[in-house]
Amino acid sequence: MTSVINDKTIPAPRSAVLDDAHVGDIRGALGTIKQDDTAPRQGLSAKFKTLLAIVGPGLIVMVGDNDAGAFNTYGNAGQNYGTQLLWTLLLLIPVLYVNQEMVLRLGAVTGVGHARLILERFGKFWGAFSVIDLFLLNALTLVTEFIGITLAADYLGLPKAASVILAAAIIVASAFTGSFRRFERIAVVLCGASLLLVPLYFMIHPKSSQMAHDFVVPVIPGGSGELATVMLLIISIVGTTVAPWQLFFQQSYVIDKRITPRFMKYEKADLWIGIVIVIVGAAAMMGMTAAAFAGTKEFGNFDDTSGLITGIEAHAGKVAGVLFAIALLDASIIGAFAVSLSTAYAIGDVMGIKHSLHRGVKGAKGFYAVYAGLVAAAAAIVLIPGSPLGLLTQGVQTLAGVLLPSATVFLLLLCNDKQVLGPWVNGPKTNAFTAAVVGVLVSLSIILTASVLFPDISANAILDIMAACGIAGVLAVGYSFTRRRTATKEDPIDRTGRENWRMPPLETLTRPVMSTTRKIGMGALRTYLLIAMVLVVIKIVQVALGN
Repeated sequence: MTSVINDKTIPAPRSAVLDDAHVGDIRGALGTIKQDDTAPRQGLSAKFKTLLAIVGPGLIVMVGDNDAGAFNTYGNAGQNYGTQLLWTLLLLIPVLYVNQEMVLRLGAVTGVGHARLILERFGKFWGAFSVIDLFLLNALTLVTEFIGITLAADYLGLPKAASVILAAAIIVASAFTGSFRRFERIAVVLCGASLLLVPLYFMIHPKSSQMAHDFVVPVIPGGSGELATVMLLIISIVGTTVAPWQLFFQQSYVIDKRITPRFMKYEKADLWIGIVIVIVGAAAMMGMTAAAFAGTKEFGNFDDTSGLITGIEAHAGKVAGVLFAIALLDASIIGAFAVSLSTAYAIGDVMGIKHSLHRGVKGAKGFYAVYAGLVAAAAAIVLIPGSPLGLLTQGVQTLAGVLLPSATVFLLLLCNDKQVLGPWVNGPKTNAFTAAVVGVLVSLSIILTASVLFPDISANAILDIMAACGIAGVLAVGYSFTRRRTATKEDPIDRTGRENWRMPPLETLTRPVMSTTRKIGMGALRTYLLIAMVLVVIKIVQVALGN
């Protein structure tokens, strides 16, 4: 692209964008913005039309988060503990926003996917580590989506094999249209269908006053005797609500939609819309299951999602059960969309192959092959008689809990890389909050790993782990504060003109110099991840072999 000034042709700055299909008009589900449309948005109508065109990445990634696993986890909380764990959702709102805001910023400013940035800035080991882990974890997560599809189909009286094959065909065909706009329109319609939970909530009518109280007043139900069980459920809620695949999906989808820094505030609004919907949906699921099972012998005895549907039917009638099953089916398909795409985008980024929904199958064969292959494999596993589906679900939750802290660490490091984000790097408040989140996630990850390795872990052991992590966190903060006080004060960041700043091509950037402290930290993280993953895999194999 070039511009003409005083009869002289001046080439535009070189871009880091890896696929030229990621440059051009924004063709969203609800509107279009021309690439050369740089006029300021004046008036409410113009701003609203711009927002409609931008809406998509934040909405889809958040609604996709309320997938089959979320139905299981939130339903578990509601059936076993009523609405006493609603406060966890309130605490997760800022975590969701900060994490996803950072990746949308990375996507809009760099034009390069999350996996490729990790590869280029931290080396081949961490690049390969992140992509391989994402691939395996997403493949297992896809299996849980198809488990959700089979449970919904079973309740609706549909044949299992036909339902799974049809769902897989819909998931694949929706992406194979060669049109980004058509895919996004299908995804947005499915996101709208997720609002079925709202009328279902009013059909079951849990106590609003009790829900409002439990949403803002933290309570640990069950007393010290159930602390281990409740803590594990809280960790599951965190892992369900903040998953590693979301980071990869949001960044790549923002790039594929061709969103640039000029539209950052609109994309943040899109993200907030998605967060509101996901929190409302999660709260509704917890509230309706709490009301459905209150006073019954099934209260406190959660089994699986199919039991939730049966309980809702018994409480509010057949129509309510059907609506819940349809909502589960819809959520599973949206989750499958997002998880499959996040993997295909990441592999396309790292392997340097064409990876865009703007391209037809012939123009991006590898990208579509990864997408379709994952969906087909997950569907096939679910259809295998005697498949250890419960064991696979356990593996997904555990591995997600182990990998989430490392994903957030890389995200934080990238958002402080001035060569990558320039005037868009994090400010001190964002860094402080994210560092605290990383500390909490590491603590929860360690507890989750320990609980899988030692199923009979005691409440005292969990409290000891939390105390040790807290002490380590205080020491780390103290060291960081002391080091900052003694270090030379850096020049303030110049953020002027940042709406037009884009990351230069990756090959022009110099690899960041790793400080001794960072090398030690990265080495410790690497060691923990490897040991934790090996131990978890060994445990899962032992369970599978019946030992």
